[in-house]
Amino acid sequence: MGIFETNGWLVAIIVGIAAGWIAEQVTGRRHGILTNLIVGLLGAILGWWLSENVLGIPITGWLGSLVAATGGAVVLLFIFGLIRRR
Repeated sequence: MGIFETNGWLVAIIVGIAAGWIAEQVTGRRHGILTNLIVGLLGAILGWWLSENVLGIPITGWLGSLVAATGGAVVLLFIFGLIRRR
């Protein structure tokens, strides 16, 4: 699965925290480090899937993983915001 296979779990956690924090800043939300980690890791999975399967763009390296994870985390927070408003 993209980020986990190419970088290992420790790097995936670091990239997940960074992606969650960046997504938090982009969306104007405020979370703790644990929430950033969870959002970042779930965002990494979503971002990898969207990039590889929907857009056809392969993810390579930690920077590609960070971009995909951040994009996925932003999408995830956006969807969560839509659900929460209802």
